[in-house]
Amino acid sequence: MSPKSHLSILFPWQEEVEYRPLPETAWHDLGLDVLTEKIAAQPQEVPLIRRVMTSLTPDPRVSAFRADVFEDLLAHPEIRNRLMKLLEQVKTFYDYGVTVRPNDRDDSLWDLLHRLEEYHDYIITVEEIRECLSDASLSSRGLVQLKETVDGIYAENGFAALKKDVEEMRVSASQVKSLTLGVNLNDRFEAVSMGLITVNAKPFSYSGILRHFVSAVNPRDDIHQEADWNGSYSAWPATLGSALSSGLDQLSHTAAVLRNPLLGLTMASVPAADGSANVPRQMDSAASMLVSRLVRKLKATLAKYVNISVKEIADLIPELVFYTRWAEYLSVLNGKGWRFCKPQVLPGEKTATRMDARGFYNLKLIGAEPPERVVPNDLSFDAEKRIYVLTGANRGGKTTVTQAVGQLFLLAQSGIFVPGESFAFDPADQVLTHFPADEDKTLDLGRLGEECRRFKELFSLCSENSLVLLNETFSTTSFEEGYYIAVDSVKALLDRNCRAIYNTHMHKLARDLDQAVNDLSRPGRALSLVSETVNGRHSFRVRIAPPEGKSFARDIAEKYGVTYEALTGH
Repeated sequence: MSPKSHLSILFPWQEEVEYRPLPETAWHDLGLDVLTEKIAAQPQEVPLIRRVMTSLTPDPRVSAFRADVFEDLLAHPEIRNRLMKLLEQVKTFYDYGVTVRPNDRDDSLWDLLHRLEEYHDYIITVEEIRECLSDASLSSRGLVQLKETVDGIYAENGFAALKKDVEEMRVSASQVKSLTLGVNLNDRFEAVSMGLITVNAKPFSYSGILRHFVSAVNPRDDIHQEADWNGSYSAWPATLGSALSSGLDQLSHTAAVLRNPLLGLTMASVPAADGSANVPRQMDSAASMLVSRLVRKLKATLAKYVNISVKEIADLIPELVFYTRWAEYLSVLNGKGWRFCKPQVLPGEKTATRMDARGFYNLKLIGAEPPERVVPNDLSFDAEKRIYVLTGANRGGKTTVTQAVGQLFLLAQSGIFVPGESFAFDPADQVLTHFPADEDKTLDLGRLGEECRRFKELFSLCSENSLVLLNETFSTTSFEEGYYIAVDSVKALLDRNCRAIYNTHMHKLARDLDQAVNDLSRPGRALSLVSETVNGRHSFRVRIAPPEGKSFARDIAEKYGVTYEALTGH
C-alpha cells in the first residue's frame, strides 16, 4: 500500500516510511477475517480495515502516532458520534473517493456535475471536522495537526466563496431530473443510433411525454420544465440487459473512475466489444449541447477552484472510518467488562527486538466466554528469550495463545488498544504464520512436502524484526522425521534472531533445546514453554518450564473410553 496524501492520521512521514503487505495466510490463521466483519458497519469497510492492518512497518513512530490518535478518539465519544453522522452525509467521498481525471480532458456535463458534488462533500467535511474537533481537549499529534489544517482551510477567503458558488450551482444543476431520448431504427427494428431530444426539470411520468414532440426535436439552449405524455402513443420501458440499459449503467460509473485507495477498488472501464460503449458518449454529447449554458457556467465556476486539494480531504474519510469503527467496537466491549490497554513502543537502543505482554488474551474468546472466565497470560521476548517451543495437552490453549500474540502485534501496529493489562513492544516488519494447510492444498506435494515448501517461503521473508508463529509444523510425518526437520528449522530461526513461537506436540524437541538447538556462546536462546495442567485439568496458562514429559494421548483415550481397560472391562 502507498497512501498518497500528506495530510493523514494513519500514514505519517510518508516520504520516509515503507509498508510491507501481510501474507494472506497470516490474516486467516490469526482469526482476524471474521472479526473484521463484526467491526465494519458496511461491507465496503471490510477491505478498508483489512488493508490498514495488513500494511506493516517496523518504524516505531508510526505505531506510537496511531495509538495516540486512537486514544483521543476512544476518549471522546462525542467526536465519534459526529464523525459517524458525517459519513452519512458525504456519500460521494464515502462511496467513491475522488475521481481521477486526465489533465487534458475536456470535462463534460456528467464530469462537471460529479466535481460539483465532490466540492459539496469537501465543504461538509471541512466544516464538520472543524466543528467536532474545535472544543475537544486533544493530545495526539495527528488530530492536533488535522485540527490546525482544517482551521486554516476554513479561514481562507476562498473557502467562503467556494461554498457560496457550490450552493448556487447545485440549485441550478438540480433542475435536471430526466432526459427525453430519440432512437433511430433500421429495417429490422434494431437501434442504430440515439439522440437526446430534451433535458427536463421534472422526472419522467406517463402523463404526456410526447407533448410538443415536434418542437422539441430542434435542440434549444434551455431546460424544459415538463416531461409529460398525453397518452396518444404507447410507452415501453427499456428491457434490462439491452444495449441501452447497459450503456446507461456504464454512464453511472464513468463519474466515479477510481475509489479511495484505501478501499482498494479499481478503475471503472466501459466495454468496447459492443455498440453499448458509444451510448453514454452519445448521450453525454447531446446533453452537453442542450444545456450548454449550464455547462459553461459550471466550467467557469469550478475552474476558479482547480487548485483546491479535494482529494487530500477525501482521503481522510476512510481513515476516520477505520479509527471510528474500532473505537465504537472497543467501547462496547469495555462496557461488558473486557480489558484493553494502550500499546507502548519500547524506547531506547536495543540488541534484539522485544515484547512484554501482561494479562493478554485472544480476541476470538470474546463472545465465546464471559470475560471473568477468560484466563489471561504473560509472555516476553528480549535479547535472551527469542524462541518459545510451546507444548501441552490437546485443547489446552496452545493455538489460542499462539494466535493471541500475533493479534497483539497487528492491533498495536494499527494503533488499536490491545486485549490485556499492558503491552510494550518493538514493532515487527512481518507477522508470519505456518499453520496446518487445508487438505486440498496438499494434494500435489503431500502434507510434508507442502509444509516444507511453505516454511522455506516463510523463512525467506523473515528478518530479525519479524514475528514467526508455527502451529504443529512438521507434525504430519513420522515423529523422527518431523523432529529432525524441526530442530534444523528452529536453529535457522535462532540464527535469524527473530521472535518466534513454535506450538508442537514434540515434547522431545522442547526437552532437547540446549543440546540440539541452543548455542550457548550467544545470548539468544530457544526456551521451553508449557501450557500447564493442574490436577489433571487444563489451566490455559503458559509458563517457562520443561515439558511435562509425557504424551497426553492417554488422557484423551481415557476421556473417550478408548483404553484397553475401558474397552474390555478388565
